[in-house]
Amino acid sequence: MRLLLAAAMLASGCRVNRPDCSFYDGSNCEVGCVGPQQLELEEPCTDCEIESVSYETPASLNPLVPIEYRDITLEEAIQHALANSKVMRDLGGTLINRPALQPTVYDPAIVFSDPRTGEEAALSEFDASFAARSFWENNDREFNNTFVGDRGYLKQDLGNYGFELRKRSVTGTQMVARHTIDYDFNNNIGNRFNGAGTASGEYQAIVDGEIRQPLLQGAGVLFNRIAGPSTQPGVLNGVMLARVRTDIGLADFEVAVRDLVANVENAYWDLYFTYRDLDAKKRARDYALETYQSVAAEAAGGREGGEADKLGQALEQYWRYESEVINALNGRTLEGTRTDNGSGGGTSRSPVGVQLAERRLRLIIGMPVNGGPILRPADEPVVVPVSFDWPTLVTEATASRPELRRQRWRVKQVELELIANRNFLLPQLDAVGRYRYRGFGEDLISQSGQQFSSAYQNLADGGYQEWQLGVELEIPLGFRRGHTAVRTSELALARERVILAEQKRDVVFGLSNAAADVQRAFQVAEAQYNRFDAAQRQIQALKAAQDAGRVTVDLVLEAQRRVLDAEILYHQARVDFMLALRNVHFENGTLLAYNNIYLNEGASQGQAYCDAIDLEERRLRPLDYVCRDAVISRGQVDQSAGVPGGHAPMPAVVPAPPATEPAAPKALPGFDPASEPLPTPAGDLSLLLAPGA
Repeated sequence: MRLLLAAAMLASGCRVNRPDCSFYDGSNCEVGCVGPQQLELEEPCTDCEIESVSYETPASLNPLVPIEYRDITLEEAIQHALANSKVMRDLGGTLINRPALQPTVYDPAIVFSDPRTGEEAALSEFDASFAARSFWENNDREFNNTFVGDRGYLKQDLGNYGFELRKRSVTGTQMVARHTIDYDFNNNIGNRFNGAGTASGEYQAIVDGEIRQPLLQGAGVLFNRIAGPSTQPGVLNGVMLARVRTDIGLADFEVAVRDLVANVENAYWDLYFTYRDLDAKKRARDYALETYQSVAAEAAGGREGGEADKLGQALEQYWRYESEVINALNGRTLEGTRTDNGSGGGTSRSPVGVQLAERRLRLIIGMPVNGGPILRPADEPVVVPVSFDWPTLVTEATASRPELRRQRWRVKQVELELIANRNFLLPQLDAVGRYRYRGFGEDLISQSGQQFSSAYQNLADGGYQEWQLGVELEIPLGFRRGHTAVRTSELALARERVILAEQKRDVVFGLSNAAADVQRAFQVAEAQYNRFDAAQRQIQALKAAQDAGRVTVDLVLEAQRRVLDAEILYHQARVDFMLALRNVHFENGTLLAYNNIYLNEGASQGQAYCDAIDLEERRLRPLDYVCRDAVISRGQVDQSAGVPGGHAPMPAVVPAPPATEPAAPKALPGFDPASEPLPTPAGDLSLLLAPGA
């Protein structure tokens, strides 16, 4: 028993690596015990590596490089994404964490050409097949019968050749054309032909055709197109089901393209807002600097209004806005707007940072993440009152949403499966017909002209013909498997139908939210504009009053904060309106049509033809499909990379440029404004909006 256990574990790849007798009774532990093989991290050796990494330095890491801009419209961004994105990327991390779930442009073709469930695989079941066989046999034996062989000793050579062509029709009919050659050379004393000595040989040439037609189970065009031939209850793979799977795959692809377009628009308007956010915060910082300089001038002259607390308050607000400008320029890695973050198309989630938002837009449209001019939105949000015809919206949504179309195909798929599974409740009754021509002769081919001298000549004469007609019946008592398959299909059909009904309710729910959100966003944009306008008028009045010495600095600083908040919220409201309007088309299923995007199988690119030519050339080479030894792994992964003392070098550290910002302010007690430099904006933060923005 121990030997069998050790042999089984060794055959499975285990090895002796440590004495561990917990699996044994301890009676024989001196040789050590078998344990699992040690696992190691290794690097795979692949045949092809697609180089798509950009080594350009991010703009935030190289501030000495002058900034260049490229104005880009939303239409251009979508066109670039559709032309360069083979992976329908989202902004939720699915590509890295769950790459198997990430849709690509290859998915519909993979579904179509799947060798197990694709359309070509289903059609191949009806292809004609050719089979051939050739066997030789030698017998050398004694019998307790003097009439067998030469007085009980049989010396025999047997040969059998066979050629067969088999075809199944769409009605379930099996058609077979067969040619068989039998050769028998033996020393039987009763042989008709006398060969050398007492042994002689004979040939039989047989040509026959057979037709088997199902009459109940497996009969009919509809069943064979749904289930396919040679199928079982619950395991169906006909042409119609394969086509439904292709249609489901196409619907999935349409959903992926729609989500890509929605995410491009999300990233585009996020970038637009970050530019506006940066511009507002720069103005607020400059206002705070002017206020600080005014208070410092009062303090230098010893006049009222230049007290240390007011000077510290103004300086604190300046540094507050300075930090916000730095964040608004570089950005923090927080999640921005993306699909399914509250609404289907994406609910506006204000990111921070122009450079981060610009890299996100580059990522989603398929551009190099770093390098080249900085992208800058050229389109402006248009805020206008919009009204919808609600019955038309609901009708279009239930008819155009690709998710509903996908679910309808799933309902149709289960309906077809139910039709096919009900056929398995019928008995297996087949009508069989066979007709055969026989030829017999001493030789296979002979020119002597004597009777039975040539098996083929005797076959051609047609003197020996046979036929067979009959029926075969097989009935599984109880039809347990058939009833189980039907019941499963009925339950699955009920499930898919209720899911479709709930999906329609969910679509109406999302469409209701989107339409209502358009009205909300428009009203909020109006209110935020009025608020921004009032805040600007207030700060202008306070500034005039401050110049006349009638207000304190704390009122001015508070007014500056309100102006900043009002301006940011106003631009956020404009972006919200554009995304709310987009979400109506998203929920309505007309987002692609709204952007003039239509899915169609068009002409392939030039590279595709080059790949096809190369593939055809490789197919014409001599067949060499034998498994051979190949390099699979590059070896163990060096896990010491980047660790001090490891094998991999540490990344180089580039000295930072000299700081231009002023030193941190000292503590307020004892603060001497005459000895402290006035703060100035730190670094080059001259990121501008598009012309005319």
